[in-house]
Amino acid sequence: MAAASLLHPRVRQPDGAQIHDCLTQGRHPGEIIPLATLTHELGGGADWPTVGDWESVTSDLLQLVRDGECDALSLGLPEIPRALICTGPHSYVRTYDAAANEFISYGPAERAAVLAEVDTFLACLVAEQEFWPGEGLLPPLCKRV
Repeated sequence: MAAASLLHPRVRQPDGAQIHDCLTQGRHPGEIIPLATLTHELGGGADWPTVGDWESVTSDLLQLVRDGECDALSLGLPEIPRALICTGPHSYVRTYDAAANEFISYGPAERAAVLAEVDTFLACLVAEQEFWPGEGLLPPLCKRV
């Protein structure tokens, strides 16, 4: 979904605007930022309380999607890519291959590859039409430079 959906009036505020600010400041427009990356940047989640109640904001966003009040896309990623996106940028996901009797480790390089693949996929979609963040959005906390 578009980061601007965090500015929707049906999203818990000022939490949504504060999370939007964290997601957009110092980033490129349209950059994909998994919530796990922001959690990593916020001291592994320890600093979330100073930013906002991300659980309530996420619930509000899901309700907006269900009600058709903003655009969102489910990527339907396979298990390993989904796990990589849900972990921080320096984390590893380990799996066990029973046939080979060995562990396989996936890390930052594989996560970056998944994000690049998702970015390519989304770029094609957004080239046709931007994600609609919803109506009546609140102003962002800071203007991007």
